Amino acid sequence: MSTPEGPAGGAAAEPAPRPPLAPPGERGPLRWLRAARRAFAPVSHAPVTVFLVVALWAVGLFTGSLGGGPDDELLADVGVGVPALADGRWWTPLTSILWCSGIGNYVGSTVLLLLLGPAAEVRVGSVRTAVLLVVGQVLGSLLGTGVVKVGELAGDDWLADLAQDLTATPGIAACAVGAFLSFRLSALWRRRLQLALIVFPLMLALYVGHLQDVLRFAGTVVGLAVGALAHRDSHRLRVPHASHTEGRVLVALVVAASALGPLIATLYRDALGPFDVLDLYVSGGPGPQEIADACATPGPDCDRVRAQDHFYGSPAMLMGVAIPLLLLVLAEGLRRGLRPAWRITAAAHLVWLGLMAYLLSDVAAHPGRYALEGGDTADQKRAMVQAVVEQALLPLFVLLLLFLARRLFDQHLGRAAVTALTGVIGGTLLLSCAAYVGIGYAVRDQFAPDATFGRLVAGLPAQFLPPSYEPLFFRGRSPVPVGGTALSLYEYCGVVFWVVTLIALFVAFRRPSVRTDAGAAARARALLTEHGGGTLSYLAMWDGNDYWFSADGRAAVAYRVRSTVALTTGDPFGVPSARGDAVEGFAAFCDEHGLTPCFYSVTAAVKARTDAVGWSAVQVAEDTVVPLPDLAFTGKKWQDVRTALNKAKKQGVTAEWHVFPEAPLDLTDQIRSISEEWVADKGLPEMGFTLGGIAELDDPHVRCLLAVDEGRTVHGVTSWMPVHGANGAHDFGQPVGWTLDFMRRRSDGFRGVMEFLIASAALGFKEEGAQFLSLSGAPLARADTAEPTAALQRLLDYAGRTLEPVYGFRSLLHFKAKFQPEYRPMYMCYPDPAALASITHAIGKAYLPHMSAAQGVRLMRKLAA
Repeated sequence: MSTPEGPAGGAAAEPAPRPPLAPPGERGPLRWLRAARRAFAPVSHAPVTVFLVVALWAVGLFTGSLGGGPDDELLADVGVGVPALADGRWWTPLTSILWCSGIGNYVGSTVLLLLLGPAAEVRVGSVRTAVLLVVGQVLGSLLGTGVVKVGELAGDDWLADLAQDLTATPGIAACAVGAFLSFRLSALWRRRLQLALIVFPLMLALYVGHLQDVLRFAGTVVGLAVGALAHRDSHRLRVPHASHTEGRVLVALVVAASALGPLIATLYRDALGPFDVLDLYVSGGPGPQEIADACATPGPDCDRVRAQDHFYGSPAMLMGVAIPLLLLVLAEGLRRGLRPAWRITAAAHLVWLGLMAYLLSDVAAHPGRYALEGGDTADQKRAMVQAVVEQALLPLFVLLLLFLARRLFDQHLGRAAVTALTGVIGGTLLLSCAAYVGIGYAVRDQFAPDATFGRLVAGLPAQFLPPSYEPLFFRGRSPVPVGGTALSLYEYCGVVFWVVTLIALFVAFRRPSVRTDAGAAARARALLTEHGGGTLSYLAMWDGNDYWFSADGRAAVAYRVRSTVALTTGDPFGVPSARGDAVEGFAAFCDEHGLTPCFYSVTAAVKARTDAVGWSAVQVAEDTVVPLPDLAFTGKKWQDVRTALNKAKKQGVTAEWHVFPEAPLDLTDQIRSISEEWVADKGLPEMGFTLGGIAELDDPHVRCLLAVDEGRTVHGVTSWMPVHGANGAHDFGQPVGWTLDFMRRRSDGFRGVMEFLIASAALGFKEEGAQFLSLSGAPLARADTAEPTAALQRLLDYAGRTLEPVYGFRSLLHFKAKFQPEYRPMYMCYPDPAALASITHAIGKAYLPHMSAAQGVRLMRKLAA
């Protein structure tokens, strides 16, 4: 939880009127018109970008270059490349910005310019953007051309071919501007944009392999270098730490890029990248010359190549891109942090590396199989080995990344979802195999030679992989189809399996991940909603909890096990008269299962029950509760709050209620960005357990209050969890109060935004009839009392003071004092002081479950500073 900043100063004599708590409604054409105006607003403030795009298309139209790019004569004058620079055409790095190689490149470059150019002009100015476009185009062209020339001198065949080419594209300048722009963005988008501008151009260069792809990647490198130099004195030059959720997004982005590179390469007939040699990631059909060569004399080779040609002329050609499509679906699962997606992705890359290892061994043992007639066998063997090694580099890198980031993927599908997924995929596989073998045997005369039962079974693996795999890994094992029914089996058994598998995986991954016992979570929610609990009881609804229910089902305890310690999240909840007995019941359950119970962040009522049985207790936080029925921001003690409300009104900032899962994308994206910036600036992991993050916002029962200005910029955000039937209320089932959880402010937002949001929320809840709001408890912080403290309490107080420079819990408690709350101590109750070491370790793991060794060292350094 971030530490809000205080007011900017100044006082107001009268309380400000309450700002609206809901965005104005817009319906019909007016809403669409305003949305369109907002969408095109950035372009209207980007004269340099607009001028370049208009000039690009005008010059292309005037010179007849829109269809297939400039003709050879014109390209020789304006295109950049090794031949142009070698012949002294020094102007070509700049003139190449006004042409593209074809209509596809014109459209792609325009989209890239419109995405990056306006954002750059807003953040760095139009003049600097123009300079960056020119500098990026020139230096990127020179750097890329230099790399190509060095590669030619080193004897690399691919770069030697590129050394003869010329090209023209403004994508070089666009990538350079985007890379520079990334240093001016928030931590969230800085990281994403830099990764995208590195990974995607690199994949295109490695798979498509055209000169323009190499130069675009060089433009990215130039932009990053210039940006680093320009921001060398800024904290933005640091590699920002990513939150748990954002780390998943970045890994998914890399996996998606590794799939899109070869997938996009299929759109190019003349793709020549070094990774596009073996035709394995994406498989294509045989060319006319290959068919002619194979069918020079009738035989099995001719039958096989004709079957493949027929395959790629049918809808079954989807099999050719099955592997990239699988990776894209798995990337969605990785984005959601699903452990099954991580396992399947890792297994797929291990299988891929295994195939590469088999192919290497086969090349070494039988080089003649891969030699072309009339060529030097040794040279061809060396080229084949190089191609296989290059193919293995990408899966090896992705596998290493998956291993390093394995802790990020800790979400599991429910048991029912796993069972359904296994049944659908396994059932489809069995049916496909049965159809191929059974029907194939019935029409065995439609294979050449006639198929036997054994040959059909031996040929099964090849039916579920693209046809290009058959000659490499299943040479001659599967019969060749020549008849109509046999060709249909050959084409559709595999593709049906892949279509069903991809759809099933995508549907399973798109559904929210659930706990291992979804039924228990539903029972706990029903119990909490119907009978209520304490101010922190809604934490029981967060992922990661297990549940204990009393024998009569009238009370429950949410807990999580860490190192044999069962940590509860707040008091027992349920029927009020049953909550006290639930303390002893849960303790007995832990004793039966060999766990050490620890009631954490509980109220005095629970402490009284544990005191009665001889347990120890220590205060770990201070709950701050603001009564609402008589709330009025009058008097000197409310001066800071009134100042914040007045300042928000003067700056056109209003408070808007939203539910995060249903909020507009532009607002949720800003919320994520604000949160990521806070995490990156800390350089330490977000705390969990009793402190919520972005994942806990994604709940339809949690309300978010946003401070939004007239330009729809979010200055701050708070989230509020419902409290059902607490504090002696008898209207169970309805929220009688709300608890503050998530609290973040934009680094350049107006000071006092948190006071404004909390005050607005308090007035809104009061109007709705709520009895109180809780500002929640700050861990390791408590109000000063005159009572003597025990040794453990003094140790915790010392820990709170030590962690203050890093997490600011005490400052947070001081901030909450502005709202004149009632202070209610929260305790940790435990049965055995001898278990304190394991309890302390368990609490640390609960709050910081994903802290790496490097982050631990960074934390120690900050504490020692």
